[in-house]
Amino acid sequence: MKKSFFVSIAFVCVVLGIMISTQFRNVKNSDSLTVQRAEELTSKLNQVQKERDELKKQINDLESKISDYENSAAKSSTVTKSLKDDLDKYKELAGLSDVEGPGIIVTINDGNTQLQPGADQSAFLIHDEDLLNIVNELRAAGAEAISINDQRLVATSEIRMIGNTIDINSVRFTPPYVVKAIGNPDTLEAALRLKGGIIDTLSNWGIQVNIKRSDKILVKKYDGVLTYKYAKPYEGGNN
Repeated sequence: MKKSFFVSIAFVCVVLGIMISTQFRNVKNSDSLTVQRAEELTSKLNQVQKERDELKKQINDLESKISDYENSAAKSSTVTKSLKDDLDKYKELAGLSDVEGPGIIVTINDGNTQLQPGADQSAFLIHDEDLLNIVNELRAAGAEAISINDQRLVATSEIRMIGNTIDINSVRFTPPYVVKAIGNPDTLEAALRLKGGIIDTLSNWGIQVNIKRSDKILVKKYDGVLTYKYAKPYEGGNN
């Protein structure tokens, strides 16, 4: 009986040893894959940043050429001046020039509510959809220029959550988020303060929102790169 007992103990030890060894290999392989994935993402990020820097250099060169053209246009004929005025107007509409005017400044910060044990903390943090809802309300209320943390919002701007940060125009930010909007201050503020609207919703979750009016707000130009790879000017003919 003693012999069978020791044989059973030995068998159990062998099985445990195999299980522990297998688990260790799985964890080791998992760590290896995680490191490999991180290295791949880092490499891609470096490549994107390099491309962005190169494109920004091209923008600076083009802006310098445009500036030379504008200076020469100012001294040229009435037709050329008209073209320059059109250029300024379309740059303004596209978000490619600094603009100023009356409007509101909205500052949004995470909630400081004391949470109960087991409560979902993420519900009391600012999410990308919160900023999107604010921007949509401002646009619907007639905002003519909007920026978040001085990132000008244009047609190609993205607002998306990445971990605990929010990516705006490929730049990551953490709270607080400062939204500047140029337009009629009364209309813009009223749109955000609608009963049951975005401000009420955020306040229910403890999100801190402050709205300040101003007669002179500066919204800086978009400093990224506007490029279209697939969309081309329509030249007529069959679709």
